[in-house]
Amino acid sequence: MSVATGSSEAAGHQQQRRHQQGKVTVKYDRKELRKRLVLEEWIVEQLGQLYGCEEEEMPEVEIDIDDLLDADSDEERASKLQEALVDCYKPTEEFIKELLSRIRGMRKLSPPQKKSV
Repeated sequence: MSVATGSSEAAGHQQQRRHQQGKVTVKYDRKELRKRLVLEEWIVEQLGQLYGCEEEEMPEVEIDIDDLLDADSDEERASKLQEALVDCYKPTEEFIKELLSRIRGMRKLSPPQKKSV
């Protein structure tokens, strides 16, 4: 009988350790992170088409999604995007319109909140 008790104690200890390890993980919203990753991949693809080159050859273009989300209106967001794309010779209106549509409803990625123990 002591063997059964010992194994259940060991199992209980393992489960407790797993629970403690789970508390250590970062509390980002995985769904929001996935949306952000998909959006960033789309942006890189679109910029490649706009500039007619691969990502490695692309001029330095900074599109900060959190900065766009901080803007008060779509007009302000569009203005920021036009500034970032000032060196692009191809029309950027469709890209800007589509990007604004894609970020609608997204949230800024803030650092995880630390839980007080």
